Amino acid sequence: MTNLSTFSSKLNVVVIGANGGLGKAFVKAFEADERVHSIYAFSRNTKRSTRKKTNFSSIDIEDEESIKQAANLSSSDKKIDLVIVATGILHREAIIKPEKSIAQIDPNIMSKVININAIGPILLAKHFLPKLRRDNKTVFAALSARVGSINDNRLGGWASYRASKAALNMLIKTAAIEQKNVSPQSIIISLHPGTVDTHLSEPFQRNVAKGSLFQANDAVHKLITVINALSINDTGGFLAWDGSSIEY
Repeated sequence: MTNLSTFSSKLNVVVIGANGGLGKAFVKAFEADERVHSIYAFSRNTKRSTRKKTNFSSIDIEDEESIKQAANLSSSDKKIDLVIVATGILHREAIIKPEKSIAQIDPNIMSKVININAIGPILLAKHFLPKLRRDNKTVFAALSARVGSINDNRLGGWASYRASKAALNMLIKTAAIEQKNVSPQSIIISLHPGTVDTHLSEPFQRNVAKGSLFQANDAVHKLITVINALSINDTGGFLAWDGSSIEY
């Protein structure tokens, strides 16, 4: 059972990236929550289907028309309370790898990473924010990463990933400022889930300190607790899994 007591009852929830480790865990948590009335779960390679209160469908976050269709589908007969953006790319087989130095930057790969990690999420915001309810608390939460903090960068490396997450944080901040004027109860936020045992982190887990690698279900429980505690004063922020603020 998740804790979403600060939201209205019979929540309508959207999870983007529902086939990833964290996305699946979010869907599982929401399915078990009696306060959640419906879930729209989107991922790249998903055939449209329904299970319990969850509607599965495909989305391509590199295609704005696909995003627009997903937003319309999610809100065809209802307003949305909560959007989770759990998409992202750090590596892909032998093609995309985090750089060890700027000497390894490939502009094509960098463009791909920024497109998926920053442009895709803000296009999601563009089309999903107008679908949020106006009469109660709503949240649009995008999963970011601590390495996107400029102030926290002490090691260098991972240029494309760092830049993409820093860009995401700036875009989320910008969207939050604009959304205040449209829907004063909407909260737009970047969230750092910690290092989670998923495909994204798998090649780098040997460098994680003991006790600092979270299981997906545990990470999602922590993030939902943070989301429930959010107030309008947090909008535009960058928060970690424990609710602490991370400097941009």
